[in-house]
Amino acid sequence: MFKLDRPIKLKERPNDILTMGELLIDMISEAYDDMVDCNTYNRFLGGSAANLALNMKKLGLRPLVASAVGRDGFGAFLLRHLEREGIPTDHIQLTDESTSMVVITKSRSTPRPIFYRGADFRLNFTPDLADAVKQSRIVHFSCWPISREPARSAVEQAIDLAKSEGALVGFDPNYHPAIWSKDEDGAAYVKSIIHRADVIKPSKDDADRLFGTDSPENHLARFLDLGAKLVIFTMGADGILVSNGAETLRLDSVATEVVDVTGAGDAFWAGFYAGLVRGLPLIGAVEFGMEVSAYKLRHLGPVSRYPKEYRLAEISHGGE
Repeated sequence: MFKLDRPIKLKERPNDILTMGELLIDMISEAYDDMVDCNTYNRFLGGSAANLALNMKKLGLRPLVASAVGRDGFGAFLLRHLEREGIPTDHIQLTDESTSMVVITKSRSTPRPIFYRGADFRLNFTPDLADAVKQSRIVHFSCWPISREPARSAVEQAIDLAKSEGALVGFDPNYHPAIWSKDEDGAAYVKSIIHRADVIKPSKDDADRLFGTDSPENHLARFLDLGAKLVIFTMGADGILVSNGAETLRLDSVATEVVDVTGAGDAFWAGFYAGLVRGLPLIGAVEFGMEVSAYKLRHLGPVSRYPKEYRLAEISHGGE
């Protein structure tokens, strides 16, 4: 059992984290407006896997990304963006499908996305991907790659390998029915895989989509009943619930200004993982994740640079 007042010991590896999932284009509206009337959108690198890796890199850590993009202009844009940030692109597979895209209306609450999927779920489990898993202290995935084959099988094999290698497995159960095939019960599959992760971070919106509308406390109990080992339940302005099944703590939100919520969850994950790598007690890592997320909320699109005190470039990467 993970102790909330103690660090999680991570194996010493060449890379801090491997993020598996979607690398795509985020088209975000210029105005806070309905999509029918908004004419101007800005292009950003998007996708949970990419955003998490970028945030961790900017916090001074060593990320890898495993994903798939198309052999097109958008794919080239995404690869160049990662390379400029110093993130290796060796584990990003190229396909003949179009690079995936999400169109988003800028929001101060919950963004309303429209999904255009092509290349993102074409990720295959290869010897190269297996090597990336073995080289990483943490392996992280979200609902995007497990919503379609062949990426689902790639993630399942990566989880098995990560567990056998002693890596920490994190899962963002950001379920949205729109990314699943209409003939499959995506919610049922997400529930079935929760027990295979070490850490999950559902939001209230995620939980409502998975289980139906209910209280955070009832949702938390459901995740624990499904075998979750550590649940970090985010509730926006209402803060966070953290539970290891034996102990539950509630933390108040530290956000003071909200400009754009897009990517705030990925910023939290990055801060949380950075805290773990730094050797903070588990609850301290959660608090650092909240600080990083609050900083992101004050900015539109990706954060270009975090304050000096957030960056962990000088930390020791000591293992057990």
